[in-house]
Amino acid sequence: MQRLALFDLDNTLLNRRWALTEWAADFCRIHGLDAGAEAHLVDALQERAYPATFERLRHELVLEEPAAKLWDDYVTGLAARVPRRPDVIEGLEQLHAARWRLGILTNGAADIQRAKIAAAGLTRSVDAIVISEEIGARKPEADAFHVAVARCGGTPWEEGWMVGDNPENDIRGGQSAGLRTIWVSQDGPWPDHLTPPDHAVPDALSAIKLLLSTAQTRTAR
Repeated sequence: MQRLALFDLDNTLLNRRWALTEWAADFCRIHGLDAGAEAHLVDALQERAYPATFERLRHELVLEEPAAKLWDDYVTGLAARVPRRPDVIEGLEQLHAARWRLGILTNGAADIQRAKIAAAGLTRSVDAIVISEEIGARKPEADAFHVAVARCGGTPWEEGWMVGDNPENDIRGGQSAGLRTIWVSQDGPWPDHLTPPDHAVPDALSAIKLLLSTAQTRTAR
């Protein structure tokens, strides 16, 4: 039997927070906006970003460009600022070599998420890419995880995992779908009201190494 690992995208496999901050600074410089507008942009786009978000931002920041143009520029600009992680790509390749099936399960708009995945060099590193807008289900809904598992090849699995940074969407959602979980903590505190993950690690590369070592330990038994 094979093993399965689903990975969150933003702030797990790639550093969206850094890319967003860089994009907002450049956007405000181009449009002659001040530091207050920069902070407002980051806050508005931190959790979710869709074309409709830019309809609102266009009015709030008194911008002349159509919202559709602002969205297209955002998709292109944010993707261009996503740093590649050769170490993470190599780790995913090692998981594949060890007979893991891998998927990316992410909330968000399809065009921006696919643009970031491509820019980060992750498209060929996984067996399935599942985006909430495309399937009509969002994490932490169990349906989102079930679709991702099915697109990775279905069942049975020797073991299945969800790796992500969001305690609610990734970890609680993964638990509800019957997956073991690894929380990418980025050295933050775990919320006391939620059931803890199986493991907590500081970053995605540490999660990959943990999965590899876990599989090796089970094989040795």
